[in-house]
Order: sequence, then structure tokens, then C-alpha cells
Amino acid sequence: MAASNESVFLLQLSGQIETAEFPEFDDIYCKYCFMYGQDWVITSGLEEGLTQVTKKSRDDRQLFVWNFPLDVTFKSTNPHGWPQLVLSVYGLDLFGNDVIRGYGTCHVPITPGRHKRRIGMFVPESTSRLQKFTSWILSRRPEYVDPRVIAQGEGREVTRVRSQGYVTASFSVVTKNMKKLGYDVNPSDVAHPTVPETMGMSAPTGPGATT
Repeated sequence: MAASNESVFLLQLSGQIETAEFPEFDDIYCKYCFMYGQDWVITSGLEEGLTQVTKKSRDDRQLFVWNFPLDVTFKSTNPHGWPQLVLSVYGLDLFGNDVIRGYGTCHVPITPGRHKRRIGMFVPESTSRLQKFTSWILSRRPEYVDPRVIAQGEGREVTRVRSQGYVTASFSVVTKNMKKLGYDVNPSDVAHPTVPETMGMSAPTGPGATT
């Protein structure tokens, strides 16, 4: 059992979906889920969730505040398919129907510690003006059947999208056993590297050697 535990590493994530910026809208909520590779398994926590509906602030910032908690732990044997957070923001249109306000995704930070990400959101666009007008009349805006598709590269090139809004998320990341498996994810101090005094010089040897 001990050998089995040492053959996997753990990734523990806690944090929040904090705020959103959609100045043109009001009364929005956010669905989230995680996209990850075949070798990854969730050992504890929630894979998906739904925030509360919130209104934008009445100050100049016009922020939507959720502060919705994230708490999940993964295990894996290799970093391929590193988890991504997938966000889908919805709101109400003039007819009271739920419509998509933005999709967005970002990788869970690789390095341990506290991180904050401002995630750019986008919405799919109709391919013609007629389809755009029809979807507005029928309150059936273009949207993905499975939002996890935005975390994949396959098929994205045939989708027309438009940027719309931002979501801010904070992460607190802890890893375990990654160094034992040969993965060094700790940030290096590249701004102030330390160079040993003897680097590039061989120590003097033999008779008459001086220092």
C-alpha cells in the first residue's frame, strides 16, 4: 500500500469564484466544473457546482460578487491533462429565459501557493444575421451542449465567438509527492540567482598548488 501511495501525487485546491464584470447585464449566476485527463481522479470535494444569483454593485466598479468556495483534491500518476476550471455564466433575458452570458476556462495553477486569475469570457455567435435574429426571437441563443468542450482544442477552430466579460477567481494550491516522482513545480528565484564561488573553476591539486 505504501508503494502504491508513492506512485501517485496529490493536488489540493481551495479558493473562490470571487467576482465578475458584465456591465451590460444584471442578475447573473455561474456554473463551474473541472476538466482533467484520464489519469486524474477526484479523491474529495465537488467536481461541479452552481453559485447564487447576484446583482452588480451600484458603485463605479459594477462588480458581481459571488465569493463562491472551491474545494477539491485530485490524484494522478502524471501531469498530462492537468485540471482546468471551466466557467459558464448565465443570466435572464427580456423574456425571463436563462441565456448564456459567457464561457471561460483556465488551468489550475501548477505552482503551490496563493494565486488569482482574471479569466476572459466569451459567447458563441450565430453564423448569419438571420440565425441571430431567429435566436433572439425564440430566446434560443447559441450555446454549447457540454461546456467542457471549451477546455479542448478539437473543433474550436470552427466556432465563431465574441469576447464578453471577465470572472476573477482565487486559488490556494498544495501539492504532495511531486518531487518524489521527478516533477519540480516550485518557482525558482530567477531574479536573484545564487552562483557558487567555485562554479566554472576546478580546485587546484598537486604540489605547489595555491588558493
